[in-house]
Amino acid sequence: MSDAQTIVIVGSGHAGAQVAASLRQEKFAGEILMFGDEPGLPYQRPPLSKTYMKDGNPDRLLIRNQTFFDDNAIVLRNETRVAAIDREAHEIVLADGERQRYDHLVLATGAVNRALPIPGIDLEGVLELRTLAHAEDIRGRMGAADHIAIIGGGFIGLEFAAMARGLGTDVTVLELADRVMARAIAPETSAYFDEFHRSIGVDLRLGAGVDKIIDRDDGHTGGVVLKDGTRVEADLVLVAAGVAARDELAREAGLPVENGIVVDTMLQTADPAISAIGDCASFIHPLGDSRMRIESVQNATDQARAVALRLAEGQGGGGHPPYSGFPWFWSDQGDRKLQIAGLTAGANGRVVRRNDRGGFLVHCFRDGRYIGLETVNAPGDHLMARRLLAAGVELDRTALEEAGYDLKAFKNRL
Repeated sequence: MSDAQTIVIVGSGHAGAQVAASLRQEKFAGEILMFGDEPGLPYQRPPLSKTYMKDGNPDRLLIRNQTFFDDNAIVLRNETRVAAIDREAHEIVLADGERQRYDHLVLATGAVNRALPIPGIDLEGVLELRTLAHAEDIRGRMGAADHIAIIGGGFIGLEFAAMARGLGTDVTVLELADRVMARAIAPETSAYFDEFHRSIGVDLRLGAGVDKIIDRDDGHTGGVVLKDGTRVEADLVLVAAGVAARDELAREAGLPVENGIVVDTMLQTADPAISAIGDCASFIHPLGDSRMRIESVQNATDQARAVALRLAEGQGGGGHPPYSGFPWFWSDQGDRKLQIAGLTAGANGRVVRRNDRGGFLVHCFRDGRYIGLETVNAPGDHLMARRLLAAGVELDRTALEEAGYDLKAFKNRL
């Protein structure tokens, strides 16, 4: 791509900030413009449900400071909503009608919390947690709350539950499925965290469908009523029922969407002048067998770097290898650190082990082949699994059994 060309990035989260930074690292000298609809500089989202609730310091969340953007001639236009894409003109259209031309457009629009179609969802005191503004609002309310009900037993819901219990707040978690974090982790790991949360005083209710949110007669929530008629009193209700890709810009521009913006192995959309990365991108990973979205900082960062390298070198899809960033995830819940190496959801065989330092491990297999590791408070084992799997080291169940499930026994294959 010519240095005289313009790259426009829609989205100022992890993926958007990283693609801008990586373009400069790859010596792209053209114009870079990034549009974000939130105020302020790009920031980290994972701490919002954990450390930010305790320290309340937004400066610690920043991905890059203003000096970085100034020094690298990256134009950040925050609090600016992009309303449409005019693909024929190679322009984006802002909410106020202003147009900005692009030579290449990178969609890093992220995800949005799922809205639950239940009565009372709009009551005062019914909260969501996705942005810094949400987190600030919740921090301001928690001091006066004796009991919080959380709808959803996924990562965010459980991270928040552990944090709130640490502050002495009573917490009830309402999860529709029969186990926590069911979409993301093995049943054995779910059982581990079920026991942990109950041990710290979380009132964890599984198979709990919410019928409505209660109005305490002044427009403020008083809790929830479950499908079985049970009433759960609460001062605040946090809705943490998962997220959906922000793919409306692409869809309205006529680009294919399928649980996110459809991209090829180079992270290009059906329009070669438009790429999509991060939480909004629907792609096929070499480790998977179907189209997926990966909601993680690692995925956002790695995809941003891949697209930046392709654009800086001025190539289309044909000159680069397919995207194959190795997926890994984490979740901090109280003093328990869950780490996942690989895509373990497709496992049809699992082996549970504990290491000599008190760590909990679930080795995951598909048809006898090692595909990933879920760990709790076992960072060394997690890192070794990441290194082995990312390097393409083939391991099977027999080999691991012979090694006593000690992954360090295979480090000579790296």
